[in-house]
Amino acid sequence: MSGTIEQPRFTCGLGSIQSVVAIKKGVPILHSGPGCGGQITRLIGQGEGYAGGSTAPCTNAEEADVVFGGEKKLRSVIENSFKVIDGDLYVVVTGCTAAITGDDVAAVTGEFQLDDKPIVYVEEGGFKSNNYASHERLVNAIIDQYVDKFKESDEKIPHLVNVFASIPYQDPYWSGNLEGIKKVLEDIGLKVNILFGNESGGVEEWKTIPNAEFNIVVGPWVGIKIAKHLKVKYKQPYIQFPYLPIGAIETSRFLRSVAAFAELDNEKVESYIKSEEAKYYSHIEKMADFMLEFRYGIPRRVYSIADSSYSLGFSKFLLNELGIIPGPQYIVDDIPEKYQDYVREQFENLSELQRKRDIEVVFDPDAGKNQQRLEEDAKNYEDKRILILGSSWDKNLADKIKADLLIISVPVQHRLIMNCGYTGYAGGLRAIEDIYDRVLATYR
Repeated sequence: MSGTIEQPRFTCGLGSIQSVVAIKKGVPILHSGPGCGGQITRLIGQGEGYAGGSTAPCTNAEEADVVFGGEKKLRSVIENSFKVIDGDLYVVVTGCTAAITGDDVAAVTGEFQLDDKPIVYVEEGGFKSNNYASHERLVNAIIDQYVDKFKESDEKIPHLVNVFASIPYQDPYWSGNLEGIKKVLEDIGLKVNILFGNESGGVEEWKTIPNAEFNIVVGPWVGIKIAKHLKVKYKQPYIQFPYLPIGAIETSRFLRSVAAFAELDNEKVESYIKSEEAKYYSHIEKMADFMLEFRYGIPRRVYSIADSSYSLGFSKFLLNELGIIPGPQYIVDDIPEKYQDYVREQFENLSELQRKRDIEVVFDPDAGKNQQRLEEDAKNYEDKRILILGSSWDKNLADKIKADLLIISVPVQHRLIMNCGYTGYAGGLRAIEDIYDRVLATYR
């Protein structure tokens, strides 16, 4: 059997360079062949950031480097990167060529580390994994090789937490989603290291990772290795929330679980939740006339071709707050088998009515096959309006079966994303606006 898949919605291990770009004044240095970085940027990039895309330094490995090794060239590129780019943190990430030839990247980078330069390395080799797994290795490498040097004591800062949630750029709404998570956590009294994006304090914030009281992982599997590493390294416990909290029900559940773990003042937390829910549902009440008027023309069934955190988060939100029934859910993040039963269990318990739902969950990174499966299943519901949660690659399918499409996955070619996010109370309202905006735009 061929190992080829159609329409992969993630990149090779080298894709973790986008996580570096998401750190304020972070500079990825690619030890790879020419074009590798460009391919990644075209699939999951949304702008070059401070030093991404065509700005990122690269050794442009070629045939001679395969024969004679590329360590000399890497050393030169690192030296010149320090001269040309004013960065706070430089991260050498290797591609397939360096992994095959066996260049001693640790030794080359170590020369600059001994000179007290802010540089770390991650030996990936694009073929070794995808960028979901390499993101975790990147974060752990930065912690071990850079952050740990600034650890002065084991003292913890009261109510400080590290959050590991959306993967920058792989989640097209990563910036807004991280901002949404940080906002609601700060509103209940926590201090939040979000680590990536505009709401982060950059490298100075990373240096405080060891001083956090505990860590929060948002998602069913990505981030767990980071949290376990920090539990051993800095004796920090962690709490996991298995999907993106979208809308009032799930955001309130998220906050209550974190507040209980942190032993926050329950009265203050509940007061905040009550206030936010009151505002949230006051906006929902405004929808009553719309829902009544268009009750026969709004989506009744939803499919997703997306990663597990998004698929779970949106399925819970759409079922419990908008009454849209989940059809088969196609999970494309190549989730390790050991986490799949956990995801299935979450889907079984989607409903707030405490009844298990029999939802078909397909774990297959081949989005092309998933499109075929979706189209075949949708034939049984031609009398119902359908919503697809997917990527720009699903636009033709949506047009063909006359479904509404909300793009939540890469690649994104049919909308501009700046700071839009779907997490939290405000994110839930934004999701409702975006979904029904598309419904009204194609009203039949």
